[in-house]
Amino acid sequence: MRLISAGVFGRCGRQAALGALLALLALQPLAARNRGITGLRQVALADAGPAARTPAGPVFAANARLVNGSERAEISFDLSAPVTASSFVLAAPDRIVVELPQVEFEAAPSESAHTGRHRHAAAQIPGGLVASYRFGLFAPGKSRIVIDLSTPARVLRAIAVSGPTGMRLVVSLARADRAAFLAAARSALAAQQAAADSPAPAAGAVATSDLPVIIIDPGHGGIDSGAMVHGLVEKNIVFDFARELANKLRASGHYKVVMTRDSDVFIALGDRVKIAREAGASLFVSIHADTISDAAGVSGATVYTCSEHASDAEAARTAEKENQSDAVAGVESKDEDDGVSNILFDLTRQETRTYSHVFARTLVNYWQVAARLNKNPERSAGFRVLKAADVPSVLIELGYLSNAADGAALTSPSWRDATTGRVAAAIDAFFTAKGSLPAKATTESPTAEALDATPTGLVK
Repeated sequence: MRLISAGVFGRCGRQAALGALLALLALQPLAARNRGITGLRQVALADAGPAARTPAGPVFAANARLVNGSERAEISFDLSAPVTASSFVLAAPDRIVVELPQVEFEAAPSESAHTGRHRHAAAQIPGGLVASYRFGLFAPGKSRIVIDLSTPARVLRAIAVSGPTGMRLVVSLARADRAAFLAAARSALAAQQAAADSPAPAAGAVATSDLPVIIIDPGHGGIDSGAMVHGLVEKNIVFDFARELANKLRASGHYKVVMTRDSDVFIALGDRVKIAREAGASLFVSIHADTISDAAGVSGATVYTCSEHASDAEAARTAEKENQSDAVAGVESKDEDDGVSNILFDLTRQETRTYSHVFARTLVNYWQVAARLNKNPERSAGFRVLKAADVPSVLIELGYLSNAADGAALTSPSWRDATTGRVAAAIDAFFTAKGSLPAKATTESPTAEALDATPTGLVK
């Protein structure tokens, strides 16, 4: 769940075919830079006629390359067809975002063996402009390259160029003045905030229903792959888990179930909260998987709730990483406006957090029947995705991809069937104790521990 690596978003099945073609191509020398382009924001078009604007079919990109210096840098890819590109900058942290139409990025085989949240690290050149970069699907029809900067830089060009070895996408950078960079970042932020005022991404229409509405939130997605260890990709693992859990809940007939994403797309943290609020959610469950690069022995599931102050250092670390999701995708974070201060609002938030803690305790007690828990399975911190004041919310880290046993479990269909069943049973127990479901609606009788976790004095 740290910054992710470049080149991990493609379809490996397509890589072989594209690789055969690209094997015939020699790497082209660094293209001559267009010194006439000095702006920090630009739109560059390949000089290839209408095909550059509207590709006839899927566009593939492979063989990411970086030439990194203290004054100039260039990132390039081999392309199967020309594309258009635009760019803008963001500050705190300093980034350059290159926007593209949908491109299928091919993963290099060696990249699946890295540990931790993948980032395509720049060459270790002191003072190099580029610290790291990543790329992938941002939204349907749109891909992005996000470049983390060591120092302010401007885009000289972001363009598809045709040469003797074929088509390439070239992103050329130059060192920039800090004041000019910040001015351009403010302009880009204003544009993003204006776009944020538009409706949240559709996650499926939610019809009015007397049934409790459960929001299942598969973490990460699209350009944000989340944690990655030895070929295990968090966004895929949690999506499979979330989809199976949603199917179990729907099959029960007890709930209206909405997933914040139903494909491999990026959804901003604020939009995930907005989806829950607009759906009239009764419960929000965010699904993630963790990793610790220097502690392979740490294992087991952890359930988190929201709090102003982290319960411990590990909770603070996890929240800090999860809250980076927007920055990873090149989106400027905007906290939900919960600054309203009145007695009714404070009472609502207090009640919501009480329900959140009760469900967390219920989930821990049901989970331990089927799978391992972390030695400290209930924690809290300031997770942005859990900040809806009127929706009980938890975030579950299914386990640690950095732990061999957890990694094997998280990819096991039998483990997923057992654990999604326990989560569904915990949800049943929670809503039965809350009075939203008849006692006969539960899939099983609550354990004594689960009953202790859902006292009628709190859940009613």
